[in-house]
Amino acid sequence: MTAAQLSYGTGPTSRPLQSETIGQLFDRISDEFAERDALIVAHQGIRWSYAEYRERVDRLATGLLALGFVPGDRIGIWAPNCYEWCLMQFATAKIGAILVNINPAYRTFELEYALNKVQCRGLVSAESFKTSHYVEMLQDLAPELGNDAPGRLRAERLSHLQVVVRLGDGITPGMYNFADVCAMGADSDRSRLHALATSLQRDDPVNIQFTSGTTGHPKGATLTHANILNNGTMVGDGMRLGPRDKLCIPVPLYHCFGMVMGNLACVSHGSTAVFPGPGFDPQTTLEAVATWRCTALHGVPTMFIAELDHPSFKTFDLGSLRTGIMAGAPCPVEVMRRVISDMHMKEVLIAYGQTECSPVNHMTDAEDPIEKRISTVGRPVPHVEIKLIDSEGATVPIGERGEICCRGYSVMRGYWDDDVRTRETIDPDGWLHSGDIGIMDGDGYVQVVGRIKDMIIRGGENIYPREVEEFLYTHPKIQEVQVFGVPDERFGEQVCAWIQLAQGQRMTPEELREFCRDRIAHSKVPHYVRFVDGYPMTVTGKIQKFRMREAMIEDLARAP
Repeated sequence: MTAAQLSYGTGPTSRPLQSETIGQLFDRISDEFAERDALIVAHQGIRWSYAEYRERVDRLATGLLALGFVPGDRIGIWAPNCYEWCLMQFATAKIGAILVNINPAYRTFELEYALNKVQCRGLVSAESFKTSHYVEMLQDLAPELGNDAPGRLRAERLSHLQVVVRLGDGITPGMYNFADVCAMGADSDRSRLHALATSLQRDDPVNIQFTSGTTGHPKGATLTHANILNNGTMVGDGMRLGPRDKLCIPVPLYHCFGMVMGNLACVSHGSTAVFPGPGFDPQTTLEAVATWRCTALHGVPTMFIAELDHPSFKTFDLGSLRTGIMAGAPCPVEVMRRVISDMHMKEVLIAYGQTECSPVNHMTDAEDPIEKRISTVGRPVPHVEIKLIDSEGATVPIGERGEICCRGYSVMRGYWDDDVRTRETIDPDGWLHSGDIGIMDGDGYVQVVGRIKDMIIRGGENIYPREVEEFLYTHPKIQEVQVFGVPDERFGEQVCAWIQLAQGQRMTPEELREFCRDRIAHSKVPHYVRFVDGYPMTVTGKIQKFRMREAMIEDLARAP
């Protein structure tokens, strides 16, 4: 078998990789497009040009230097989308600190683990968001805040944390206010910032993102300037962004989708980043697109579904839209068709990857045939190698299923302080193993068909949930469906489907099974069917099948 017949591909290399740090690029772009809009945060009334953006980033950077932070220090950010988050992203990069993204949904147990795992010396926190009262949780974890002066925290449970900065105007003992930190920088700090601009290196770590595993503690993927800056640039290239484009970003900043595919994609192309709200809301997203005449929109499939199904959808003028990224989860075919036709996003792209590769390693192209953009995640992105392997590690032939592996500039440095789990994910030859199952065609396009751990083994037969889901999506009453396996004494596992019906529709399990009869293999027909109003998911919109599986196991155990 020749190499051309194997599931292996590489992205183009015609455009060189960025050699700058994030701070160097930010300054260069800010000079080049000084008067153009850089950042719009609708819910905070912010509209800054690149010149204004740079001024505020530098004020925060010098303030952090005045607080004593040095290159390599870890500083956490625990907040929903806001302008302060954006300032932190670029200010920490400019002083050589490592920004640690804390999931806004974390509670005290998860926060304590994350801060201690990477030994955060500083933390910038919102006051509250939805049902999360961040300041109160911090006071529970570190009651010493009430006695220690700001910047001198000595907490028993957070032994490395010294500096806590809070957002908003409220005063909290032991904490600095964000606005005060921005005013702290002196001339000596500005001189230090200027010197750091030339001493920091592109391969220095700049960001730690905790991956949301289904078991065990989260892992801190450690990413460099070169990792995320090049990936953000490449994503912007794929969308054909320029200084006249405005990208609406309703996805969370704490995740790569927001901070890399959003912020860095914009900054690297002199485009405008538009944040409609602190968290996703379909109405505020549609309003932001219409108000600011956005040309691009990001989202996971569930976000696009919520926008398309909004009762007032047809009242919003979305004619300015051209492109955007749909990622984070497989996209139902009909949803993609509606995004292209009803939202005018004729150049919408599908992107695929994982946090550990910064995050994108596959992407469709604006000129790809619609069939490829509907049914695949595209081809390998620039400067990245992809191969699909079997359980023995051999590259599988074209058209056969295999685990998707990635190698190149975008692969993380490793999991922070976790060599064992790093070696489980990145092999000695530098290949990052995704755990996702894919099929590569003769043109190099890859279709993601499931996860190794999601595969259902029923009576010795391998069933891939994605195949069953795609079939069930063809039923006109079904809006969304998730398929997974649950334990069964006779068959080992049975197929279970959680189904969300379109508005106003009704269906019975028997009706669904009749629809499946003689159209898909008997082994793939859902044995268990549950009709639901929604799905358990992460704040980034990733549906958590393991939680559905746990709920079904509990329900079945209670059944007579």
